Amino acid sequence: MPSTPALHNAMWPGLVGKEEGTDQPPISLERMLELTAAAEVDGQKFDGIDYFLFHPHTDPDASEDELRRIADLIASHNLKVGSLVAPIWPGTVGDAAMGDDEAQGKFILAVEKACRIAKIFNEHGVREYGAIRIDSASGVADWAKDPATNTARIAETFKKAAVIAADNGERLCAEGEVCWGAMHSWKDMLNLLETVGMPETLGFQADLAHTYLYLLGVNSPESALLKEGYSDEEFWAAYTTMTDALRPWTIDYHVAQNDGSVHGTGSHDKTGRHCAADDPNGKLDITKCSGYWLKDGAARGIQHICWDGCMFDNTVLENPETWNTILKAMIGVRDAHGWE
Repeated sequence: MPSTPALHNAMWPGLVGKEEGTDQPPISLERMLELTAAAEVDGQKFDGIDYFLFHPHTDPDASEDELRRIADLIASHNLKVGSLVAPIWPGTVGDAAMGDDEAQGKFILAVEKACRIAKIFNEHGVREYGAIRIDSASGVADWAKDPATNTARIAETFKKAAVIAADNGERLCAEGEVCWGAMHSWKDMLNLLETVGMPETLGFQADLAHTYLYLLGVNSPESALLKEGYSDEEFWAAYTTMTDALRPWTIDYHVAQNDGSVHGTGSHDKTGRHCAADDPNGKLDITKCSGYWLKDGAARGIQHICWDGCMFDNTVLENPETWNTILKAMIGVRDAHGWE
């Protein structure tokens, strides 16, 4: 069976949509690592994690000693680190990529901090592959007030961030979601990538759940490729159109499931609803859809894939069977589309 891409689990489902003092508090990094490491299907386990660089899992200004302690903790579970999520949003380190010079400076600072942490993890040995994830950190409604000007500004910010990443031997991956301005449809996402025009440094992070909403035209009806009540034949024709456009840019990949709805929890805006891998309402054939994104993946430098399932109740995340089911789906993707 194929051994590549490596199979990773995301740590941020323990944080996204979680708030202290509620019935859905954040789940610690230590606990997320335990749950990930415990999962096993027919003797196979997760190979690593993808990691959010902000509180409470990580202080983006943590000392090198503290970051090495975290790296030791991850390695103690026999896990690697893959892609890192830069804290580019307002309220973390960063700010809107289409904002003024101060906001742009904060966004770039967040990427600089992510590159610093990446270097420490790389030198430690716990990280050998992966990209640094970003988005525009800008709302669709604000972007829509002046699409051309705002897209140009986001592209300028991304270019400056990409230069920093390249100087540090890193690549940036921009995750398309319907909640991010200039990234909220497959056409706008492609336009932004082409406007930046740095495919060797800035590529696309495809998520099965989020890109499904691209097909439906959520937040961009004029870009819809499917209408309600679509046939199976219409779905795969639309999926081919979208993936043919975005696959050449895809350097990072999230396995996920979606039921066609949007969802938001806590302070997180509404975006594609992540469903359980075996959700009976899931609209996607996870294994088949993954093949459209992973075709020629090795040539684009993809060395791992990651499960992304945000905004599940903590009772679901704390259930060991949740992670076994996810791991089984991930193994199915690698068995069908992986490479040596």
